[in-house]
Amino acid sequence: MIDKAEIMDENAMKRAITRIAHEIIERNKGVEDVRLIGIQRRGVPLAKMIASKIREVEGKDVPVGILDITFYRDDLSMLSEHPVVNGTEINFPVTDKVIVLVDDVIYTGRTARAAIDAVMDIGRPRIIQLAILIDRGHRELPIRADYVGKNVPTSRSEMINVKVVEFDGVNKVTLSDIEPGKKH
Repeated sequence: MIDKAEIMDENAMKRAITRIAHEIIERNKGVEDVRLIGIQRRGVPLAKMIASKIREVEGKDVPVGILDITFYRDDLSMLSEHPVVNGTEINFPVTDKVIVLVDDVIYTGRTARAAIDAVMDIGRPRIIQLAILIDRGHRELPIRADYVGKNVPTSRSEMINVKVVEFDGVNKVTLSDIEPGKKH
């Protein structure tokens, strides 16, 4: 896959993370009961970036959890005979808390739905919010993000690639074409 456009460079990602952090603080009138949960894989470093920015602004630490939704997906049988499980680590109660799910891209809404199901199996949050770096459209479920870094209208033959230092050695977002014959 060859990148055909750079959507966000590192500075643009930092600005989006800063804006999302401020919006979370404002909407929830502080961060007293806020808990961030990053959806494996790239939602996790994004959640940590948001928590770091909140700490910088509010002077308070917001707990960050890690959520693996592999077994909650409605397309599990199509993924692989042996799906890769990255693990869930949520070391705080979710009941009666403001849970902000964090992911890199929202597309069909199915990942967000699976994440909501997984969180509800852990406890009963007061509210669940969704923070997304890139909203590319094409929803198949009635789900929208509460916090969006950038809206990027795409065709179904395009792919958004969120790259983070932890996995890719760089922070940026690119757009590429899906190889002919491959379905995203």
